[in-house]
Amino acid sequence: MRGGSLWQLGQSITRRLAQSDKKGVSRRYFASEADLKKTALYDFHVAHGGKMVPFAGWSMPIQYKDSIMDSTVNCRQNGSLFDVAHMCGLSLKGKDCVPFLETLVVADVASLAPGTGSLTVFTNEKGGAIDDSVITKVTDEHIYLVVNAGCRDKDLAHIEEHMKAFKAKGGDVSWHIHDERSLLALQGPLAAPVLQHLTKEDLSKLYFGQFQILDINGSTCFLTRTGYTGEDGFEISVPDEHAVDLAKAILEKSEGKVRLTGLGARDSLRLEAGLCLYGNDMDQHISPVEAGLTWAIGKRRRAEGGFLGADVILQQLKDGPTIRRVGFFSSGPPARSHSEVHDESGNKIGEITSGGFSPNLKKNIAMGYVKSGQHKTGTKVKILVRGKPYEGSITKMPFVATKYYKPT
Repeated sequence: MRGGSLWQLGQSITRRLAQSDKKGVSRRYFASEADLKKTALYDFHVAHGGKMVPFAGWSMPIQYKDSIMDSTVNCRQNGSLFDVAHMCGLSLKGKDCVPFLETLVVADVASLAPGTGSLTVFTNEKGGAIDDSVITKVTDEHIYLVVNAGCRDKDLAHIEEHMKAFKAKGGDVSWHIHDERSLLALQGPLAAPVLQHLTKEDLSKLYFGQFQILDINGSTCFLTRTGYTGEDGFEISVPDEHAVDLAKAILEKSEGKVRLTGLGARDSLRLEAGLCLYGNDMDQHISPVEAGLTWAIGKRRRAEGGFLGADVILQQLKDGPTIRRVGFFSSGPPARSHSEVHDESGNKIGEITSGGFSPNLKKNIAMGYVKSGQHKTGTKVKILVRGKPYEGSITKMPFVATKYYKPT
């Protein structure tokens, strides 16, 4: 996902709606709504009390009738259903789709077994991140991937430009953008038992990062065991015409324990899980090495390179990066994006990129970048919030332990 703090946005919108004249708000709100794209679940969100806000060109629910705090806690205790159809799913096909994709990303796509996937990063010529993406090798001649909503236009233009050059040299690759499909994310401890009611396939055999095309609730779906919360869960690509029925079925089978959940709680959850928000914690000037995603660079790719910016990234792997992404605990008001980080002597050593109050830990958490050498866990720092320094310390991430479903 991309953008500023969604939790903060949600709180601000809630306050404005509560304090303003309702007719005036409605006129201003719906005037801007006319230009926004809507997912197949838009009316469903509104009917269930979704507070719709502009996000990456779409009208999306920031929250529902419960608070963002309560919704965040419920995801970890029971489960959440998110509409993430604003994100862009696409398929690359052809006998050369794997070598083509490897010119653009840092992953060792060739070594992925069919039906498995990984987080990866699209890089530019300077080693910076164009976007992060979850990619899946469906077969040796079919790659399925999902890119961020806010990066869709630039990502598709980037892929298309390089695809034309690749095909001009005789490469066999084509693509299809899945605008005919919606994307739902079912997350939390009840995700698997609830979804199991809707498919005959044994979900206990599908582990974290694995992919399957199967029938769910009478519709052919792409199912990936993944998510953006740190919890066990799934992302379900479903034809638009079946999206509402699937959402209804999931909520009904959970007997009210899985709740519709908006982007505000999604942001809190991903921060607790220590996951990057593209545009905040990673951008075109930050490399995967600096972002702490060295593990996503395949061993063969570290030896061979062959992707955009490889010379910069391989040098960083050899010498170490000059800055590093780290987690923080802090006192006082929650740190926000662009809050300065100082050492105990008052020297600036870094900057916060995401921060907020953790609904599950009941304390302030944040992530950001500091100079290498200042990144050790336990290092005491001062974090400036509205110009005033508050005590803080560097800590490891994730803040909340992940619960991915993996073989034992």
